[in-house]
Amino acid sequence: MQRKGAWAEWLSESLWASVSPRRAAADDEPSFCPSSSETETESEISRQSLLFAQLSKKEVDLDELRKLASQGIPDGAGIRSTVWKLLLEYLPRDRHTWNEQLEKRRAQYMAFKDEFLLANTSEVSRRVEEASKCVKEVSENDISGSLERGNAALGEHPLSLGQSSIWNQFFQDSELIEQIDRDVKRTHPDMNFFCGDSSDAMSNQESLRNALIIFAKLNPGLRYVQGMNEILATLFYVFRSDPDDTNAAWAEADSFFCFVELLSGFRDNFCQKLDNSAVGIKSTLNKLSQFLKMHDPDLWHHLEVKNEVNPQFYAFRWITLLLTHEFNLADTLHVWDVLLSDPQGPQETLLRVCCAMLILARKHILARDFASIMKLLQNYPPTNISHLLYVANKLREQPSA
Repeated sequence: MQRKGAWAEWLSESLWASVSPRRAAADDEPSFCPSSSETETESEISRQSLLFAQLSKKEVDLDELRKLASQGIPDGAGIRSTVWKLLLEYLPRDRHTWNEQLEKRRAQYMAFKDEFLLANTSEVSRRVEEASKCVKEVSENDISGSLERGNAALGEHPLSLGQSSIWNQFFQDSELIEQIDRDVKRTHPDMNFFCGDSSDAMSNQESLRNALIIFAKLNPGLRYVQGMNEILATLFYVFRSDPDDTNAAWAEADSFFCFVELLSGFRDNFCQKLDNSAVGIKSTLNKLSQFLKMHDPDLWHHLEVKNEVNPQFYAFRWITLLLTHEFNLADTLHVWDVLLSDPQGPQETLLRVCCAMLILARKHILARDFASIMKLLQNYPPTNISHLLYVANKLREQPSA
């Protein structure tokens, strides 16, 4: 039986050390990028045809669609938007019910916008203004020496901390919106799609802002957590780039519902109260540690025993942001093709991809100490995404015991 360390070493051998033409690494930066295959284009064309055929059926075969999408959805096909909606079960299998389903969900989203962004904001502003007048009257009475407290109710006083206090709600909403605004403006700063003064960039930022505020309002126990903007932005970019003008126009609504569905499998990672529970982020990081230990005990020992580099030091961001910060957007889309294609959900696949990232960096990690390992893993080098996903899939096939 082949030793696991030798097997992992074979997967990360020097064959895969050539620099990708897509992105050159700095002189002192390692790279894990094999040259692309000459048959890659032919394979993409074939897969594109099969995907088109599947989407043209009266009833989509989800098992077959997952199989095809897990191999990567060709970028030029213009179908990733539809495929992802099917994989996230936003669209039903029956193609003839798609329009009805989309109309229903989009109308629901417009109702959310009216309730949480328009009507709610107007009502809060009106009540705050009324409360301000009452407080002003109370202050004037205090100055005049009168003991009369006016009509200011306890819940309408700006110092009231009651849950029903309109001021408490006002301050919470202001803090929430400020945080979301700050994070949205920092989303993909290198992309004109999201950043800049163009009308399109401003509109796209506004869509992210709206969807995140609505999500926070609908989920008061979780609200908004930094990093959610990165996950939503990936979905929104795909849906806004849909070649169908109608679908592109409704990207905000569609990405909201798909964001809710995707986050349902990861929401425990964002809940601070669950950090130390069996379902929290620390448990997920421990699973990654055990997964690496099973598949490459030598690498695990060098990382966590010899150098005390624990997963929470580098993989917290990998996992909570679904790798959106580790790769450029084009590569992230290919990683997500695989994550969303897993019929058991994306959680275990994400851990396999994270483990594969460590295995591909194996030689560099084994030659480094704590400080240089941290620098490497917190700024993961350029890599060939196809090979990374190949290694991750091999981890599924390779016995872990």
